[in-house]
Amino acid sequence: MSREQVWRTHRQYAATAARWTADHYRREAERRRALRADRKPLVRDAARALATARAIDPEGITPIRHRAERELRNAKRRVPDPMWLFTTKTTTALAAAGYIGLPLVPGRVWMWTAVAVAAALTTAIVWAVLRNREDDGLKPTAEESALLKRLQPQHWKEHAEQRGLAGTLTGRPALTDAGIVCAVRLDGTWTAGKLRSAEDHIRALLGARTGLRMQITAGKRGGWAELTLRTRSAADGDDLTWTPDRRSLGVDTVTGEPVSVPLGERLLIAGRSGAGKSVASRPLLFDASEGATNALVIIDLKRVEGRLWDHRARVASTPREVIDVIDELEAEMLDRLSILPKGQDTWTPTPERPRITIVVDEGAEVMTAADKVPYETETTDEGKTRTITRSALPGLESLARMGRAACIDLWWMTQKPTINDGIPKQIAPQIGVSICLAVRTPAEARVVLGEDAQAKGWNADELPVPGVALIRDGKRKPDPVKVRYMDKAVVIALPAREPWSRATTPAAASAPTLTLVKDTAATATVPAADSATARVLKAIETADTPVRQKDLAELAGLSKGAVSKAVKHLTGTGHITRTPDGTLTTTNRGDKTAAA
Repeated sequence: MSREQVWRTHRQYAATAARWTADHYRREAERRRALRADRKPLVRDAARALATARAIDPEGITPIRHRAERELRNAKRRVPDPMWLFTTKTTTALAAAGYIGLPLVPGRVWMWTAVAVAAALTTAIVWAVLRNREDDGLKPTAEESALLKRLQPQHWKEHAEQRGLAGTLTGRPALTDAGIVCAVRLDGTWTAGKLRSAEDHIRALLGARTGLRMQITAGKRGGWAELTLRTRSAADGDDLTWTPDRRSLGVDTVTGEPVSVPLGERLLIAGRSGAGKSVASRPLLFDASEGATNALVIIDLKRVEGRLWDHRARVASTPREVIDVIDELEAEMLDRLSILPKGQDTWTPTPERPRITIVVDEGAEVMTAADKVPYETETTDEGKTRTITRSALPGLESLARMGRAACIDLWWMTQKPTINDGIPKQIAPQIGVSICLAVRTPAEARVVLGEDAQAKGWNADELPVPGVALIRDGKRKPDPVKVRYMDKAVVIALPAREPWSRATTPAAASAPTLTLVKDTAATATVPAADSATARVLKAIETADTPVRQKDLAELAGLSKGAVSKAVKHLTGTGHITRTPDGTLTTTNRGDKTAAA
């Protein structure tokens, strides 16, 4: 190596050492500046307390004055010197020690001292290299550093009593991919629930910002709780854009693993306006409309999201369309259940009769706009015209209760997750998986995620907006999920598919018919015995007396809408008649009664 190369190498090492020294000097100066800003107010408070104590006890007889003096000394001791003063003091002390002591040191000591310094420097360099190589990449931010220091047992023990947390003590906090995790020992009457109710006191002790999500759960053994501060997310840095290669619902913010919801579940998707329900549901709607054995039906009275999917799904956007599609779905469900082989629990989807997923968006709008809808008119025996109203809710409730065995699944979406306002009370108990984005109140979170939601950490009212959800399926922990973003243009560009319709179902189109012959030899046909119309007719025929239409729903096991449609059909074909008092009877029975 030439002399020039040697000097160049030395200059590079010197420049690196200078930069390293300057960086450390700057960081230490900033650290001391921050500590002084935090702790100098404590010195002023202690000085005021001492002045008050001296005014109360000028002669220093009672312990109050001595305690105030001791607290002032401790407060001053905890305030570090500014970096320039610390450097000046250190340099002066070293210069004085060298001036006095160095002439007295023998030459042999100098030699061994140089050897020891060289060995120490070599060890320090090797340790620094290995430490950087083994570093897991988790470096605390300024906020996390402050929280980690305040979570140390010494700091907690000093301030817990002042904040009403006497009887609790933290363990050693740890920084993870999902934030700061710390165990808390609970003495006396403390429990995890009681500590959870003292969240404001904990936030004040730690000096945590109001928007920082805090989670307190029971520990792994009795007498302990686990405190989690969500300062970071395991999903940070991930590309959350939906693509065909990344088809999961989202990414777990704690584990960083993809999260998916399989088909075949009855879902509740809830969240306040702007929380991202439509965006969160798009990956799910893609799965429900993809494949030869899957079909999608969307009920969207808002007429926004459904329009994006009308090239891949059957979309109902008016109250009358909603009632018609529910009638078709209910008839399809009954057909499938009637021919389900004995011993088989669920229908096997085929391309001809696929799994059908019904998506209701928005549920509260369907409950109001699709209830008591003027559907048709009829003329009474007195010649008067009356309007028959129908509701979509009975059919939806029937599909929620019975549809799973027929592979017809209901997904209910609402931004008003309260019983009877946004979720029908007959549908709520049938929900198997709940996906909850940010909601307004803890009460709404309990409706969606269960009455024990708050006690077990399912705090959906604390979620950020938009795009973060909690998924409760009986298996997951209350770890937030960042949902993937599927753009509207991506939805519109998806390949088109033939929407499902019962009229095009081969099994329904080719269903056998049952011919009924009246005494006058006139003939009429009704669908086969597995249809809703035949069930209504059978219920009227087997009844001992004429039946009122409102009782047929219970007798035939159908919704009121399906009964109304069947009654209209049977009345038109002449198989049943309506008596003057409004009851229904078969034509043969009515003729015999008149003859008698």
